[in-house]
Amino acid sequence: MEWIVRRRVPDYQYMQATFAALRGKYPIAHGTVCGRSLCGRSIYAFTLGEGDGPAVYTAGYHGQEWLTTLVLLRFLEELGYALANGKELAGVSAASALEGRSAVLIPCVNPDGVEIALHGPRAAGKYQPLVEQAMRGSAEKWNANARGVDINHNFDAGWEIAHRMERAMGVTGPAPRRYGGERPESEPETAAVTGACRQTDARSLLCLHSQGEEIYWQYGEHTPRRAQMMARILSASSGYRLAQPARISSHGGAKDWFIAERGRPGFTIEIGRGTNPLPIENFESIYLRLREMLMLFLLM
Repeated sequence: MEWIVRRRVPDYQYMQATFAALRGKYPIAHGTVCGRSLCGRSIYAFTLGEGDGPAVYTAGYHGQEWLTTLVLLRFLEELGYALANGKELAGVSAASALEGRSAVLIPCVNPDGVEIALHGPRAAGKYQPLVEQAMRGSAEKWNANARGVDINHNFDAGWEIAHRMERAMGVTGPAPRRYGGERPESEPETAAVTGACRQTDARSLLCLHSQGEEIYWQYGEHTPRRAQMMARILSASSGYRLAQPARISSHGGAKDWFIAERGRPGFTIEIGRGTNPLPIENFESIYLRLREMLMLFLLM
């Protein structure tokens, strides 16, 4: 089988072409635009199945973590192929897995951030001066959106606590990473995720990040009981260890918001090991290790 999603850096041009190709080849995967970035780039989403309350998969929150986007695109393609052709994926019938269930996949939450990380400040359009200013004197690699807001610090879950931590670290405005914005949910990329979850009444949320081969599944007293069992299954399948985020990473994330607002299981999966951006050569091995886990998440 020759896959559409190959080992290639997923800049926005690639995303547009891949979206069109997947929607054309697998109409069973309903492709839509669930939001637009600050620079007007489409935030693509695919829906499979017709059950209520989908499992929502997300990736590409940070500019340097574009390998997560490739992983989710390949899973989307393999799931679409298996569903269209009556095949199994990771030993599970795709049709049976989606019987009475549905899934929503958002492969790249922050397309502006990925473009800036890959192609520099010019990719920010009218926000280029802001990006250049935020980069000046910083050794940090670009993870934020075009306004210098770290999307995974912009969700409404302990945002005020994280904001105080940011300031204590010297992050007081737009930056390559860690700045959570002027208020929670201020960014259109954040709204694309919260909107998709609220509108579909999502039953669970999975967020792909890199790196560390870790799974985060808790957020205080709001964590549902079944989340621990689900986390253990995901860990056993992937070999990734269960962990707890520390300090500034403990609040403001998509997983945290989903658990706090929805009271349902949310997970952050830190894929691979090394230094971001992870090498493109690691794509196939990382994906193959996660394929079963991604399929199990749909079933739970």
